[in-house]
Amino acid sequence: MIILFENRTSRFFGIVAIFIAIILVLFPFFWIFLESIKPPSLGGRPDIWFFEPSWENWSEVVLYSSVPLNILNSFFIALITVVISLICGAPAAYAFSRFRGFKGARYSILAAEMMPPAILILPLFLLLYKLELIDSRVGVITAHLTFVIPVVTWFLIGFFDEVPKDLEDQAMIDGYTRFQAFYKVILPVVRPGLGAAGVFGFVLSWNDLFYSLLLTGAESRTLPVAIAGFWTFRGIELGKMAVAILIAVIPVLILSYSIQKHLIRGIGGSGVKY
Repeated sequence: MIILFENRTSRFFGIVAIFIAIILVLFPFFWIFLESIKPPSLGGRPDIWFFEPSWENWSEVVLYSSVPLNILNSFFIALITVVISLICGAPAAYAFSRFRGFKGARYSILAAEMMPPAILILPLFLLLYKLELIDSRVGVITAHLTFVIPVVTWFLIGFFDEVPKDLEDQAMIDGYTRFQAFYKVILPVVRPGLGAAGVFGFVLSWNDLFYSLLLTGAESRTLPVAIAGFWTFRGIELGKMAVAILIAVIPVLILSYSIQKHLIRGIGGSGVKY
């Protein structure tokens, strides 16, 4: 009886803890949604919970602002960044996984992640200025590659570590070159990892504010910069900012949910197989 009571008690407190965690996670989104449908006259009034919903903020942001263009900029920049990162990162991850001459070599690819972005922005800004790529999507893509490629490479190492080396050995015995074995045999096996790494890199690029804020202008401005732009000299346009935040968060939530089962496997698996 005592054991049964303890099991029921621990289960009850576990359910309560989960319920509290769900509330803590979802409440900010609920509050932002409420702000987005408040009439502009009630914006910035968190004490008001009951009001007549208004879609004025949504219409202003979606129909009469530059946010749709900013969404397209963010999508294009993130997509091209991911494609280039996978093209460069997959062979690099394969090399780190198969050729282990220097035991700590794989950790060197995270050097760019260890440095503050402020260290890279000055030389990057001067380089892009000389090439006349300031206020261009190409310039932002170049900046994003500095932190997306290392993460994608690190992410994929764990997936390549799990592929038996016998597969490519057998392919080369059958007449394939090493590159053909990599392209035709190994890559199809790690296809789920490529998709997960691509989604992870897309989210990183999509969410970037630092580089986008310093390297973009009116034509190439991304969605995070547009969200920050609702903080004006007149004050914070909280209703419109809430709408833009929800638009920015929805694809991130969907993509993050789609890779959750591969996330720990990719990040954690890269450093444990030595």
